[in-house]
Amino acid sequence: MTAVLDFLQLHIEMVYVVILSIFLGIEVIGRVPSVLHTPLMSGANAIHGVVIIGAIIVMGKAEPDNYLALVLGFLAVILGTLNVVGGFVVTDRMLEMFKKKK
Repeated sequence: MTAVLDFLQLHIEMVYVVILSIFLGIEVIGRVPSVLHTPLMSGANAIHGVVIIGAIIVMGKAEPDNYLALVLGFLAVILGTLNVVGGFVVTDRMLEMFKKKK
């Protein structure tokens, strides 16, 4: 417990930035009209694509005997890929709602 408190005291600026970004994210997302939801989801998919690339780079630079970094990188790639694919599926379903029926 003291290690966590020491870390927080050394990096208090980072803690402030994370807390403020959480509040900012909640405010921004809460005020988005439903018309803009689909473009925002597509943008989030692009961001998750960057996460996948970052995880691949981290796995490539990890030492072969550092199993923790390799496992976490592998999980990040798998979960990021699932998130991107799921986001595109949901976006496609939402766009289908706006097409005219035959």
